[in-house]
Amino acid sequence: MSVIPADLRYSKSDEWVRVEGDEVVIGITDYAQEQLGDIVYLELPQVGATFAPGESFGVIESVKASSDLYAPVGGEVTAVNSALESDQQPINSDPYGAGWLIRMRPSGEEEELMDAAAYAAYLEGRGH
Repeated sequence: MSVIPADLRYSKSDEWVRVEGDEVVIGITDYAQEQLGDIVYLELPQVGATFAPGESFGVIESVKASSDLYAPVGGEVTAVNSALESDQQPINSDPYGAGWLIRMRPSGEEEELMDAAAYAAYLEGRGH
């Protein structure tokens, strides 16, 4: 069973959002990294880039698949986890901590995000 921290919010495309002050931190869920397997490549945006909710902000590749990463909220990128460019392993081992992807200053626009219970039910409905 995937780990689903109660203090985060989740998108249907398996990204998580953690509010920290006036910014949000975004990464992929434990479920997503389990489905992908070992991550071998990551493409993240530049600081200062802006995205609308649901817009692709990068690409993540594993030995099994390549997937777009989607912004669960709209806003401007204020930081990227550049350590992941040379070592993607933290995405697999610590997706909610060291494996975070980007930090954004949100514009107030967001996709419909789920709490942990709703995300767990959503995964259950997908047969996982």
